[in-house]
Amino acid sequence: MEGSQIPLPAPTPALDRPLLIGSEIYRRSTYGSRHPLAIPRVSTALDLCRALGWVAEGRYLDSPRATPAELARFHAPAYVAAVQAAEAGQAVSEEAKARFNIGVNGNPVFPEIFRRPATACGASIQAGRLLAALPPDHGPATIYSPAGGTHHGRPDRASGFCYFNDPVLAILALLDGGLERIFYLDLDAHHGDGVQDAFHDDPRVFTLSIHEAGRWPMKPREPGGPGGLADRAGGPEGGWAARNLPVPPGFNDSELAFLVEAAVLPLIEAFEPEALVVQCGADALEDDPLSRLSLSNLALWRAVATVLPTAPRRLVTGGGGYNPWSVGRAWAGVWATVNGFAIPERLPAEAEALLRALSWRHSRGRNPPERWFTTLADPPRPGAIRDEIRAMARAVLA
Repeated sequence: MEGSQIPLPAPTPALDRPLLIGSEIYRRSTYGSRHPLAIPRVSTALDLCRALGWVAEGRYLDSPRATPAELARFHAPAYVAAVQAAEAGQAVSEEAKARFNIGVNGNPVFPEIFRRPATACGASIQAGRLLAALPPDHGPATIYSPAGGTHHGRPDRASGFCYFNDPVLAILALLDGGLERIFYLDLDAHHGDGVQDAFHDDPRVFTLSIHEAGRWPMKPREPGGPGGLADRAGGPEGGWAARNLPVPPGFNDSELAFLVEAAVLPLIEAFEPEALVVQCGADALEDDPLSRLSLSNLALWRAVATVLPTAPRRLVTGGGGYNPWSVGRAWAGVWATVNGFAIPERLPAEAEALLRALSWRHSRGRNPPERWFTTLADPPRPGAIRDEIRAMARAVLA
């Protein structure tokens, strides 16, 4: 199924163990053959999880599709209608291009331009509602939606391949459900600008983004601007409830582990969140073509494992990532991480066959290394912790 327009599943799934939300819409939907999102990402991750025997009965939920009314909790109704019209007509006017940023700037018109992002939003809204509805004495609960993490979406326009903003809608669902302290951690290579700006003046939501310095949407010649180390958002009324860690090219596993311990954990613990939303973009990995960062997926998994215990209700999403092998393997490993599953040294034959069947038009896809087919874990990428990283950790806590 591609997702149905229902507010809650029946029966409501138990959250005594992590829940995985997905949809078949991602298997056949792309942004176009020459777009960075021409690759299979969510379907690859889900298929790997199943091939590894990691999806037990009752642990998978087919994503509902967010309705226009649900999307309008954050997005302008006129914009939502414009995305629907673009899907119906497979074209947009020059006026709509200029007003809504659809059909231009990396945000193409494609057959599922409304249904695909609305399904990702439906999953995140669903997750927020389910987590918020838990009784106070419920144990830790985790929901994982690899299709989520569209953190650039704006209320009235598309931005950065993102038509809607599912992390914002998830956080709003948590707030609407009665929670009052939500921490958002963004591990994508690109600044989580849409989420930060959505809660700029709301002290109930703390946003922290670790991203490549100078990478879009940051402006290379304005290091002190949005996404910079000094960008804290909100002012006194908003509690200065945002932090940003713009890291340099070559950012390695040791440096991420250091920042998590020296900066991320202290910020989360000081905020005392009732819920944690973690965006796990895979574009900060060494094997991704759209950043200059040098992380292994081991570092991403370790960061997720470290921060999850800091809040009782946890939503983990996907995000960026533009190499089908690195994304699929990383996101399958995130599901293993939240469940505590052991990562096999060598993939079973079914999982290996899935990876060997992938193709990628990028130059890096012409002669893929054997490890992209046979293993889930990358080689670790440790390194020196540079002085600027240490200074960054001190500054963000000051």
